[in-house]
Amino acid sequence: MAQDKKLQKLELTWIGKDDSREPIEPRILIENPDYSYGTVETGTLPNGKSWNGNMLIHGDNLLALKALEQNYTGAVKCIYIDPPFNTGARINADGQEIGYDDGIEHSIWLNMMYERFAILYNLLRDDGAIFVHLDDNEADYCKVILDEIFHRENFMNRITIDARSPSAFSTVNPGMFVASEYILYYVKDRKRLRENQLRAKRNPDYAYNKYITNIDASYEDWIFKPVAQVFSETQKTRSLNPESLIKKYNEFIIRNAHRICRYTAISDSGAGQKILDIKAESLIHRDKIFKLKREDKDDVYIINGQQLAFYNKNICKINGEICASMPLTDIWTDIAWEGIAKEGNVTFKKGKKPEKLIQRCISLVTEEGDLVLDSFLGSGTTAAVAQKMGRRYIGVELGQHAYTHCVPRLKMVTDGTDLGGISKAQNWKGGNGFKFYELAPSLLKEDKFGNLVINKEYNADMLAAAMAKQEGFTYAPSTDVYWKQGYSSTLRRSS
Repeated sequence: MAQDKKLQKLELTWIGKDDSREPIEPRILIENPDYSYGTVETGTLPNGKSWNGNMLIHGDNLLALKALEQNYTGAVKCIYIDPPFNTGARINADGQEIGYDDGIEHSIWLNMMYERFAILYNLLRDDGAIFVHLDDNEADYCKVILDEIFHRENFMNRITIDARSPSAFSTVNPGMFVASEYILYYVKDRKRLRENQLRAKRNPDYAYNKYITNIDASYEDWIFKPVAQVFSETQKTRSLNPESLIKKYNEFIIRNAHRICRYTAISDSGAGQKILDIKAESLIHRDKIFKLKREDKDDVYIINGQQLAFYNKNICKINGEICASMPLTDIWTDIAWEGIAKEGNVTFKKGKKPEKLIQRCISLVTEEGDLVLDSFLGSGTTAAVAQKMGRRYIGVELGQHAYTHCVPRLKMVTDGTDLGGISKAQNWKGGNGFKFYELAPSLLKEDKFGNLVINKEYNADMLAAAMAKQEGFTYAPSTDVYWKQGYSSTLRRSS
């Protein structure tokens, strides 16, 4: 009885979830050199798997993911997907019908995503992460599915994004205006993840209100003045409008952050004993500054039982700009959505995401050379960002956008003529490239008598590659040894 209880788990059920499904045929991928572009960089992935270059795949993403499973299981470091929101609306580059339906009946949507998440989980490295971008329509249901497949303990964050601003046209419906979208952030194994520490841009924190006028003097002789007073004394003109004045004040704080500070409380339970001893002494000797020199950390300055916290720790370079910052939280309001219509020189009405948004997700969990996957590629943003960031990528797109949006956009990235998005921040000048693939048709086809026969679209090489894939081998004929036609994806043995 206890054993039965131990096996019980919470899960989301829906019509059709437990229906038996036909196995997914592992199709082969056929390169279409007419759309491949650039000098494609090959090599080895950080986890040791061979890499034949960036991939842009046109076709159904479930079949494409199944086609990738053999060679790329456990190879992908970061997945970002922006699946259909299931809002009942259709979206497209020109505001017309798109290659997939965004109004799929609820249970069909859940089935669609469940099948894809199962394969995406297999493709992820043990230290990999997935970011799923949704809105209120399916985010909560999707989270329960992800809890089941990725396990609840591997849920990291629900990231809230400020995605749009109210307008006269969008506030006519009853209820509060919906400005938010969400990213569900999961990892494959929380214990293995090595998350990069990121910071977000913000306006300066005015609580740091003390300015040391003689910072180069001995710390015992420091003289403090209010920051606003010192700024006022440096202004030669008083005719600035309020907006310009605030801008100049913020620039002054950033420029002088090494001498701007505030008092912060010292916790009796969290601080080390040496700091607590100095704190006690400083309460006796009022207005005297004490210093604790440390070898492996910043020195500590204490006055009147409080620590001097300097603002320069909050100044860093973000997207090429020196700015005030704060630790990254799960609410992202600092990424602008205005103007992204021009990114990549392609139009994708209501469907395009800012390059900076994808950059942040990729930056959070990857390093250069890692493999990024997007199986709902849309206008190609994830692939473009990955290429500019020096990551490898696989992008899958079902619709004509693979030809009309992704290819021309990635050609510009390769040529270095795409100057928008994150190009300036990454100092992108072009390079690398991609191979374009089509999904092969099904290997078997019914003849006029209803019998399954080999599809006539398959030539000898395609048939050999398909049969090898069915048997778990990679078709790779040797130019030197006539009998060596491929190798096993697991045992690496010749066949």
